[in-house]
Amino acid sequence: MKNYKTILKYMMVMVAALFITGCVHDDIYDTPDLQGYECKTADFYTNPQNGYTKWTLAELKNVPLSTPITEKAYVEAYVSSTDQSGNIYKTIYVQDAPVNPTHGLTVSVDLVSTYTKFPQGSKVYIEVKDLSVTTYGGVKQLGMQTPAGTRIPENDVPKHIFRDCDVREEIIPVVMTLADMNAQSENLIGALIQINNAEFDATVLCSVYAPEGTTVDRRISDGTATNRVVRNSGYASFAGNLLPSGNGTFVGIYSKFNSTYQMYINKAEDLNMTGFPRLDGIATDPCGIDLNSVTVKSIAEVKQMFTGSLTPITDDFVIKAKVTANDETGNLFKYIYVEDATGGIRINIDKDPMYNDPRFRVGKQIYVKLNGLHIGNVSGELQLGQPFNNNVGRIAAGDVYKFFFDSGEAVSAPVPTERTITQLTAEDVGKWIKIKDVRFVESDLGEPYAVGTTTNRTLTDCAGNQIVLRTSNFASFGANTVDAGQGDVYAILSVFNGTYQLWIPKQTHALLEGPRCDNAVAPVTLFSEEFSSVLNASNWTAVNVTGAQVWVTSNQGSGGSYYAMMNGHSNGTNHANEDWLISREVSLAGYSNINLTFDSDVRYNGDPLKLYITNNYSGDPATTTWTELSANFDTNTGAWGFVNSGNVSLNAFANQTVRIAFKYTSTTAAANTWEIDNVKIKAKP
Repeated sequence: MKNYKTILKYMMVMVAALFITGCVHDDIYDTPDLQGYECKTADFYTNPQNGYTKWTLAELKNVPLSTPITEKAYVEAYVSSTDQSGNIYKTIYVQDAPVNPTHGLTVSVDLVSTYTKFPQGSKVYIEVKDLSVTTYGGVKQLGMQTPAGTRIPENDVPKHIFRDCDVREEIIPVVMTLADMNAQSENLIGALIQINNAEFDATVLCSVYAPEGTTVDRRISDGTATNRVVRNSGYASFAGNLLPSGNGTFVGIYSKFNSTYQMYINKAEDLNMTGFPRLDGIATDPCGIDLNSVTVKSIAEVKQMFTGSLTPITDDFVIKAKVTANDETGNLFKYIYVEDATGGIRINIDKDPMYNDPRFRVGKQIYVKLNGLHIGNVSGELQLGQPFNNNVGRIAAGDVYKFFFDSGEAVSAPVPTERTITQLTAEDVGKWIKIKDVRFVESDLGEPYAVGTTTNRTLTDCAGNQIVLRTSNFASFGANTVDAGQGDVYAILSVFNGTYQLWIPKQTHALLEGPRCDNAVAPVTLFSEEFSSVLNASNWTAVNVTGAQVWVTSNQGSGGSYYAMMNGHSNGTNHANEDWLISREVSLAGYSNINLTFDSDVRYNGDPLKLYITNNYSGDPATTTWTELSANFDTNTGAWGFVNSGNVSLNAFANQTVRIAFKYTSTTAAANTWEIDNVKIKAKP
């Protein structure tokens, strides 16, 4: 019985502990209970019998970098930071005096909740023997070199950092301007500073300190400099609170990362930025909306305002709508879709990224002020934004606060409108759609969502009706292979010059895992090359027969995507060349429906590129028996732009081991540039 009572008592203690520690952090900071923590006094270090040498912070920062300190020395400092709000992580910032310091220091520790032992204002003694000064982001910091990194390990912190048993001071921030944050003041990095006339930049007005779980920079100004930032953690207790929208006093820790001067907030209460007008002319708090002064319109009514050309909206109208798609995966870029009961519409916003702004979270109800926006027709789709090139463009980042307002309602998942392909109408454009019972066409099986650029894939239903699915090559899932099964697709419906097309915000919106109507199976990829910064010697052999020029890879003009290139023109002169790009061996044994595909691009006049195949490569193109293959090559010599080859059948070489090759030739009279990309051989088992 005694054992059962002990267990019950233990369980009750644990429940009580969970209840206590499970309370919401309310940003009320009590003085921590410091009883029981080891502390020391100045007498300990000044006593000659203890053998300590006193260093200043300046002397400490001048020791050789990344070298363990061997001298039995110590520094005195005052803690300028607190990690109680969670905005500062595994770092203790200190300065050499509570008032008018001359030096600050960053102390890197593998320890959290340091405020419980070293609260802000504590006088501390740091014993530096066996520690070392390193740099991170160009800033010197005190730590310890260990296999795990340069932080002082948690178990070693009590051996090196001691709080004074009696002294705790109020830290008076150093008043400076943002322009004062320069090379001449970097000795104060780690100190508490105060910026007067501070205001957060208009581009971040009415947004939160930081998205949940994400650390972000918020630009700040005081009229003296604008290229300074406040770095906020998404784990801070105040992360989800709105940034102060006025002008006033900012107090925080002075820091830097590489060339960017930045500050850290200890706690939100240190900011007193509620004054208006601001330096940029904003006269009143812009982050609220007076619904009594505006007229709510539906999205259908907004679309009816379009007059046939770019149409300004000058009345005090708003729409209340739910965000249905954003840029979280990169498939959408600088625009969102919103929807109400009457329809959906795209809104173009020059903000990147948007998804981590709570106003633009999928499922969030927002108010959109329309006065000052325009509605225009972009390739058949009505969109909202600001004017650009005589049509609707993006809302400037500095104007976002003027138009978008959080409704305060909880996030709830958008409900899709269910449609079949044949049921889609113009009224569905802009809506969150569920297209039922579709699959990718057989020619798309085994292919990625996007290759090199925004790519069209085709969905079809069991009756053969088809619709385009577009995916950006910048989408996080762009390189992933499309599903080979059948099922429902959740997507935004858009239109381009009369053709309906779908955009999926996430790959999970096209999970097609059911049986297909046509029983088709995905082909096997036997060879694949999308090229990189150097020619892949495992896949290719470049053979130079004539001329100084050779096959290379390049990404010029492609936004970072590499391709193979051969150009016989150099230094203003055409050169005679014969150069082969020959693949490794590819076994076709046991496969049928074997197809080669690739993309080609030609510029300037010259000989056509030739495509060959062989099953007996001798090591020398001249002594090898080649068979020329017919493919669709680019023929537009006046412009750049890749053209797909279409399926080049290799069925005649089934059950053989082959190599393919591209042959380039040029003369002193004409030498063009050929580019090759996305070479693939696919077959069915």
